[in-house]
Amino acid sequence: MPTPPRMLLVLSENWTLTGGRADLPAAVRWAREAEDAGFDAVMVSEHVVLGPDAAAAGIMGNPRDYALPGNQDPSTPWPNSLLLLAAIASVTSRLRLAAAAVLAPLRHPLLLARELGTLDLLSEGRLVVQPTVSWSKDEYDALGVPFARRGRLLDEHLEVWAKAWGPSPLSHDGPHYPFQDVWFEPKAHRPDGPRLWFGGQRLHGPVLRRLVRHGHGFHPLGRPAPEDLQTLKEAMAAAGRDIADLEMIGGTQAVFPDDRSPADLGAALAVLPEQLEQGFTTFCVKPNQFIDDPDGVGPFCRDVMRRVEVLTS
Repeated sequence: MPTPPRMLLVLSENWTLTGGRADLPAAVRWAREAEDAGFDAVMVSEHVVLGPDAAAAGIMGNPRDYALPGNQDPSTPWPNSLLLLAAIASVTSRLRLAAAAVLAPLRHPLLLARELGTLDLLSEGRLVVQPTVSWSKDEYDALGVPFARRGRLLDEHLEVWAKAWGPSPLSHDGPHYPFQDVWFEPKAHRPDGPRLWFGGQRLHGPVLRRLVRHGHGFHPLGRPAPEDLQTLKEAMAAAGRDIADLEMIGGTQAVFPDDRSPADLGAALAVLPEQLEQGFTTFCVKPNQFIDDPDGVGPFCRDVMRRVEVLTS
């Protein structure tokens, strides 16, 4: 019997449900309601600051849509994702906590490993991390981090994290973050640290390399082409891994009738059976794409679970 799909509630970018303000207690409540409805996970993404390049491609037409590179108002709220997930961990017991788009190069890897490990311990191993480099040069410039080196910085983060989850003392002689003989305690919940997802707009070389070497899940931005999935399968096999061991994260496709209205939930969920056939098992849904009532997230989550059961039974 096939494994039932796991549903993930996206908690970022839902400000049309809260009058444009970052109502963080509401997001915590929505997470608890999602768990009660049977959702598997919630997701929170991050930015530290936004600059003019956030809107370089023109602001999205419908404010319910996903934030993409260059399509968002620089004043969009982006609260600290790890602090918000820590609050959610305190009121839930089963829900996985996906820290998506963690902009690792903007911190020191030991500091970020400390934050991730602590949250993973607090949640008893429920943390999932999707480290990435992002796209905003303005953000890097504001924090004094060289934008052109962001990929190399992320790769070194991943090396340091792997050492941090292992025995102390640890040392690292990399070009950006060298240190010698430090103790890192306590560590994460698992001996090999939190689960790591990787993804992006396309499955290019660096993303593929990180996914094969470090990844537990593949979370593409949009629908990957069949040739991308075949490339991933071959790369995993070449590394002695099986693509079936990766969690495959898909999503719904919201089509808005205009720039003022939410999308139809039934039409958006209709893509799930096809994605299940492709091997995807976990599916993201963002509530404000389908409802406008901040008190309706709980009923919305229950409606999603009912529809998914019908679609996949």
